[in-house]
Amino acid sequence: QVQLVESGGGLVQAGGSLRLSCVASGSVFSINVMGWYRQRPGKQRELVASMSKFGVTDYADSVKGRFAISRDNAKNTVYLQMNSLEPEDTAVYYCNARGYSGAIFWGQGTQVTVSS
Repeated sequence: QVQLVESGGGLVQAGGSLRLSCVASGSVFSINVMGWYRQRPGKQRELVASMSKFGVTDYADSVKGRFAISRDNAKNTVYLQMNSLEPEDTAVYYCNARGYSGAIFWGQGTQVTVSS
């Protein structure tokens, strides 16, 4: 089992920045990909960004050029730097980890609210 704990959400004005962090614990050796998903009001959960253990990244088109994912494998931590935030980025952001076995783990979520 893997436990994920997010931090760094909050309220920010449009154009501002936030940095989310997610620390993994438990069977961290089993983790391949770590990333971030979000669920906007009335919408399905969607991928924001992900990074494999060896640095391969994937981003949603809507965040390319504004958000940056990074990972510190020694600290079992993944970060999401969010710049030029827009009201449409308002959502609950979830940390996600995928194991080599295919197992999927989720954090509890952190609220990001961008005011116009």
